[in-house]
Amino acid sequence: MNYQETLDYLLNSLPMFQRVGASAFRKDLRNTILLCDHLGNPERKFKSIHIAGTNGKGSTSHALAAVFQSAGYKTGLYTSPHLKSFTERIRINGKEIDETSVVDFVSQNKNFLDELKPSFFEMTVGMAFWFFASQKVDIAIVEVGMGGNYDSTNVILPELSVITNISLDHVQFLGDTLPKIAGEKAGIIKSKIPVIISQTQRETTQVFVEKAKSLAAPIVFADQVWTIDRKADEGMNAVYQVAKDNFSRKIEIDLKGDYQKYNLSGILEAIEHLRNAGWELTDKAVKQGLSHVTDLTGLKGRWQQLSSVPLIICDTGHNEDGMKQILAQLKTYTYSTLWMVLGMVKDKDISKILSLLPQDAKYIFCQATLPRAMPAAQLALQAAEFGLSSTAISDINQALEYARKNAASDDLIFVGGSTFVVAEIEGL
Repeated sequence: MNYQETLDYLLNSLPMFQRVGASAFRKDLRNTILLCDHLGNPERKFKSIHIAGTNGKGSTSHALAAVFQSAGYKTGLYTSPHLKSFTERIRINGKEIDETSVVDFVSQNKNFLDELKPSFFEMTVGMAFWFFASQKVDIAIVEVGMGGNYDSTNVILPELSVITNISLDHVQFLGDTLPKIAGEKAGIIKSKIPVIISQTQRETTQVFVEKAKSLAAPIVFADQVWTIDRKADEGMNAVYQVAKDNFSRKIEIDLKGDYQKYNLSGILEAIEHLRNAGWELTDKAVKQGLSHVTDLTGLKGRWQQLSSVPLIICDTGHNEDGMKQILAQLKTYTYSTLWMVLGMVKDKDISKILSLLPQDAKYIFCQATLPRAMPAAQLALQAAEFGLSSTAISDINQALEYARKNAASDDLIFVGGSTFVVAEIEGL
């Protein structure tokens, strides 16, 4: 098979959660373990950092990868989902896995894959670990796909575990309360392996403390030891004054959005722990890495500016807490009218998100081209129940163009509601 045929096999032959939802989700690691055994257990052949959480795990993963790259380490990065290309999921030093390697992995293992019938995600994790091991990375930053306990990535034995924000998301799989979801995320905590919690939350603290204690895993709540204050931005970077104990310094990071302050404490505490463990992460490497995360790793869709006149911003935040952060950030801008181009998936309760949206904004509802997408017209009907008047335009780029043509030069257009909406923006 050539690359396109291989990609079609991966996307169509194996169940993919992003496309079909629940039928692709399994509450066990059996297939991943069998696949890794078949591949010669590549997950044991490189050092790793494991990162879970509801919001912030992607930004944290990319930031740490950028710091390791800047320090001269050959750095693997596994993230999901991809925005534009499948190969975005697997990177080394910011470079995506080459198409030849994707073809080789499938061709070499197709008989086994046909017999095992793993999910798309299980197979992708196996491919990532195989690639990282074959390329002899110094370390891999591995982002959990969903949850933690039964996530396919949870076969690694990392140097460090990091858990970011906990919010209500994927409740049909992970539980309908924050403590239940935290319990699933806490599944990445391993015996005697240190774990850093980026953001202290009253409902989840005890869950993490008890799990760490039961496994003799040292635990630190990073925001209890770091003080993070947002200062005036400089150029394209957000500027923070950070302090711990008697130490204080200015940190620049090119990831925009005030919500990054919740990630930054975890990132800084992880760097400090890894330094103490012997990794050579100099101040210069930290400065270079954090101020160039997007360039070094290829991260997209995190409070990304697409245009200045009118101002157009996109963000992949898609759950209740993520939308709260987005709306709070939008309030920091000065504009005449707010336009929101939004699409959502149909297998989630979106009523809480709709209840947050301002009634004085202008809405264009759209839908991503995947089975899980909620039809734009249906989304508009549900939004009307919350007093939101709107236009429904199914195609994402046509919806954005409609907003662009009708917006004044001093208006602000926001595009999001779903990772898959951001993924289909042309030119991103």
